[in-house]
Amino acid sequence: MRVIVALGGNAMTSPDGRARPEDQIAAATAAMEPVADLVADGVEVVLTHGNGPQVGNLLVKNELAAAVVPPVPLDWCVAQTQGTIGLVLVDALEHALEQRGVSRRVAALVTRARVAADDPGLLRPTKPIGRYLPRDEAQVLVEHGQVWEDRGSRGWRRVVASPEPLEILDAATVSALVDSGTVVVANGGGGVPVVREPDGVVRGVEAVIDKDLGAAVLGRAVGAEVLVIATDVEHAVLEYDTPRARPLRRIDVPAMRQYAAEGHFAGGSMGPKVEAACRFVEAGGVRAVITSVDRITGAVEGTVGTVVEPPDQPGHSRTSDADERGGTPHARTH
Repeated sequence: MRVIVALGGNAMTSPDGRARPEDQIAAATAAMEPVADLVADGVEVVLTHGNGPQVGNLLVKNELAAAVVPPVPLDWCVAQTQGTIGLVLVDALEHALEQRGVSRRVAALVTRARVAADDPGLLRPTKPIGRYLPRDEAQVLVEHGQVWEDRGSRGWRRVVASPEPLEILDAATVSALVDSGTVVVANGGGGVPVVREPDGVVRGVEAVIDKDLGAAVLGRAVGAEVLVIATDVEHAVLEYDTPRARPLRRIDVPAMRQYAAEGHFAGGSMGPKVEAACRFVEAGGVRAVITSVDRITGAVEGTVGTVVEPPDQPGHSRTSDADERGGTPHARTH
C-alpha cells in the first residue's frame, strides 16, 4: 500500500505553539514514531508537512532586516522551510527506523506546485499572514513590493495570494524515489508556488498554497491509495462547540460535501482538510482520513478518525454513524 501522510503545523511545534529549533526537533521525533511503524510494516510512505510557523519566523526576519537587505520572496521562504523541516524529519525518521531494525533510505525533496497565472486567488491577494506592524514599518515592506492592508487599531498586516495547486511538477521524481524503496518528504507547505510562462519558463510567485490541497494533488499523482491528514484533533466535528457537537467517523464524499455546504467546517482550519479529503477520494483514492498525529497507524487501516470514502454505489450516499440530525442542523464551524 502507498500512503501519503500530511502532517499539520502542530507536528513541528511544541504543544504551546513554540517553534524553537529544539521544539521542532522534539515534535518531529514524536511524529515519526507511528510513521516508522508504517514503514516497518511494509507501507510505502510519502510525507508532506505544514510550514506556517516556520515561514512566519522567516517573515519576521524579513521585516527586521528590510532596511538593510531585500526581503526574501515567499516562494523562497517555502523552499527554505521545505529544506529545513525535511532535514529534521529525515533525521527523526531514520533514527526511529534504526531503533526498529529497519534499513530504509529517507530523503527530502524541494518540490514545486504549479498554479494558474490567471488564478483569481493569485490576482487578488486576500490571505493574511504574519504579524501586525505599525504603518511606518509596513511602509518599508510596501516599498519592496509587498501588499499590506490597514487593519485599524491592530495595525497593518500583509496579505498574499492563495491560488489552487494544479500540478506537482516534481511528482515523477517523488514516484521514482518511492519505487526505489525510499521514504520521501516532499511538497512541504503545499509546494513552492510557481507558474509556467507561455515560453515554458517556470518562475516562482509570491503566494502560499494550502498544504492539504497540495497533498491531495501529490497523493494522486504518485498513486497513493490513502491520504492521512494528521492534525491536532481526532475527528472532524459537526456543530462544533455546541451541546450537539458530535464527531464524524465514517462518511462518503457526497455526505461530507453536504455538511461542508451547510457551513460546518471553518475556512481557515477544518474546511481545507475536508475539501482535500473529498478531492483525493473523488480523484480515485481509496479513502482519506482526518485524525490526530498519534493515530496515523490506525488511520491507514481506516479504523480511527474521520474516514472519507467513495459512495457505495452511484446515486447512493452513505452517511456516518454521527449523522443523527433529526432535521437540518444549525450551521456551525470547526
